[in-house]
Amino acid sequence: MPQVTVTDKVGDKINEYQVIASAANDMVNDFIVRLPYFMVAVVVLLVFWLLSLIFKSVVSKLLSKSHTHRNLVRVFQRIGGALIFFIGLMIAMVIAIPGFTPAKLVGALGIGSVAIGFAFKDIFQNLLSGILLLLSEPFRIGDQIVSGEFEGTVEDIKVRATTIRTYDGRQVVIPNSQLYTSALTVNTAYKRRRLELTVGIGYEDDIRKAKEVILQALEKAETVSKLAEPSVVATEFGASSIDLKVRWFINDGTQANKVASIHEVILEIKDQLDAAGVNIPFPIRTLDFSDESASELVKKMAKLQSQQLDQQPE
Repeated sequence: MPQVTVTDKVGDKINEYQVIASAANDMVNDFIVRLPYFMVAVVVLLVFWLLSLIFKSVVSKLLSKSHTHRNLVRVFQRIGGALIFFIGLMIAMVIAIPGFTPAKLVGALGIGSVAIGFAFKDIFQNLLSGILLLLSEPFRIGDQIVSGEFEGTVEDIKVRATTIRTYDGRQVVIPNSQLYTSALTVNTAYKRRRLELTVGIGYEDDIRKAKEVILQALEKAETVSKLAEPSVVATEFGASSIDLKVRWFINDGTQANKVASIHEVILEIKDQLDAAGVNIPFPIRTLDFSDESASELVKKMAKLQSQQLDQQPE
C-alpha cells in the first residue's frame, strides 16, 4: 500500500485552492462581463417605474373630472401602473439574466395549476368582487356604511379589500367579497335621512295636544330638515304610557349630525312638554294588600324589623 507523504497532501490542498480560486475568478469575470447588462436592466426598470407614475398622473388629469366612477379611476391607475412596472421588470430580468424568459417564470411558479388555483381562490374572488363593486359603485370614499357588525366611514377602496374607520377611531379592513355578497347599508347614499324616537305620555293627557306640542318642538330644532314634514303617530298602549312615534328628517345623514339632531330634538320635546303640562310618565308598580295573607306578612315583617331596632345597643 503506497504511503501518502506530506508533500502529496500539500499538493492536494493546493489543487483544491486552485480549483476554488479558478471558480471564484470565473464568477467575478462573469459578473464583470454581465455588469453592463445589470446597469441597463436597472435603467430599464427605472424608466418603466417613471412611465407608471406618468400613466397615473395622465389618467388622473384626463378622467378624474369627467368620469363618473372616480373609484374605478383610482383602481385603473393602480392596475395600469402595476402592469407597466411588471412589464419593465420582465424586460429587465431578460436583459440581466442569460436564458431567462417569461415562460420559464410561469412554469416555475406553476401559474394555472389546480393547486395554485385553490390557494388563490379567495384572492381572486376578492379581486373580482372589488372590480364589480367599483363598476356598480354602491358607495364611495367618504360614505358611511354598515356591513355586518362594522359601521364607519369608507377611507379607501382597493381591489382586494375596503378600509373603513369606525366612529370610535378603529380601522377595519373588510374583504370585497363580503361587501359584494352580503347585505350592505349606506347611510349617506341620499342627502336626507329619517330619524325617529319614541315619546311616552300619560294616559290622562290629551294625545292631540301632545302631538301639536311635539311638532312645535320639531319646528324649533335647527337640525330638523324643513324640506320634509315631520310626523307624530300614536303607536301603542304602553304599560304606563301611551307611546308616540316621532319621525323627522335631517339634511346631512352622517353619524355626527344624527347624534346631534337626536340630542337637540329630545331637549326641545322635553322643554315643550314640560311647559305645556304634558306628563312624561315612568313605570309605576302598584302593590295590592287586599289579600289578608299578604297583609299579615307585611305586619310580621314590620314587627320583626321593630324588634331588631329595639335590640340594637344605644
